[in-house]
Amino acid sequence: MSGSGANSVVTLGDVRFGNDLPLALIAGPCQMESAAHALECAAAIKEIATRRSIGVVFKTSFDKANRTSIKGARGMGLKAALPVFAEIRERYGMPVLTDVHENDQCAPVGEVVDILQIPAFLCRQTDLLIAAAATGRVVNVKKGQFLAPWDMKNVVAKLIEGGNPNVLVTERGVSFGYNTLVTDMRALPIMAETTGAPVIFDATHSVQQPGGQGTSSGGQREFVPVLARAAVAVGIAGVFVETHPDPDKAPSDGPNMVPLNEFEALVARLQAFDRVAKDRAN
Repeated sequence: MSGSGANSVVTLGDVRFGNDLPLALIAGPCQMESAAHALECAAAIKEIATRRSIGVVFKTSFDKANRTSIKGARGMGLKAALPVFAEIRERYGMPVLTDVHENDQCAPVGEVVDILQIPAFLCRQTDLLIAAAATGRVVNVKKGQFLAPWDMKNVVAKLIEGGNPNVLVTERGVSFGYNTLVTDMRALPIMAETTGAPVIFDATHSVQQPGGQGTSSGGQREFVPVLARAAVAVGIAGVFVETHPDPDKAPSDGPNMVPLNEFEALVARLQAFDRVAKDRAN
């Protein structure tokens, strides 16, 4: 049964997400480490997107609330991050995405960002979904590592019942034994069919090894291009890629982030795969 109620195309200025449209991107560092760092990354990503003629949403998190260890760095925090999000939007003309973890974060975050993201661990939290929907902003929901792809129709239904049809659904792998994720590429067309929403593939968290380094998560960034190419070949709306100037020194998710100096080459390759996949589909 196909999904109903969700918009098949989600538009944010010049950026359009649709499963049959040219590929768009969600990209940026895992967490907002400082205002200067966020602006530096945003400027570089904007330049690459302009050269590649591809729509891009800048992503970074003001709080990484689900760190493996209580000692893990979590980001700048909500109050400090909000003016930085606003500056990125104004200076670079890019839509901005960030995670929300609590109901009362949604309204203030919704005032300055374009997409509120629901973390995978929280994707069934009804009150959080309704609070995010109520902002009127686009909501990107990551499929829980514990969910089947067809279960996402119930998640999307909550947002639509909350009055918001502008929804993105993101695949980020499913738990497969201890400290391991696996990506089932069948999930991409299944979610497209059952939710009716644009589908995003999270290429960097899909190679994460949750808790794999004891007090932090590990990852295998060498497989990001492999899984991203496979997902784009299926035919999807967008790819989510965390990228950083120096991932090995990043405070979170360094092992699975793409070095910023390798990002443009990856984008070019994915665009080539996207053209082939959608030419065949049409």
